[in-house]
Amino acid sequence: MKASVTEAFETMLANWQLMSRSDMDSAGDDADRFQDSFYQFIEEVKEWLEGLADKPRDLGAALAMPEIDAFVEQLPAPLYLNFETELELILEGITRTEDARYD
Repeated sequence: MKASVTEAFETMLANWQLMSRSDMDSAGDDADRFQDSFYQFIEEVKEWLEGLADKPRDLGAALAMPEIDAFVEQLPAPLYLNFETELELILEGITRTEDARYD
């Protein structure tokens, strides 16, 4: 796995933690920072998956990959469904437009 995927994941987790401790003054900025880092992580996962010689055929196969499973194990529960949805879209070759992302 590319180091950039792991780095993006760690940044996203750090931003999630920061956002969860935000006060009213910084909540909006922290939420934006988290959202940006989540989608950066998703882009890194997409690039990594697209570069594999033996790509997973479906969501179940992707989730069974040790590299993906390691992320899922560390992923905060509220983020799992979003991650799963984005992973499925990657596997189906669907790219979200900026305004179609979660808000």
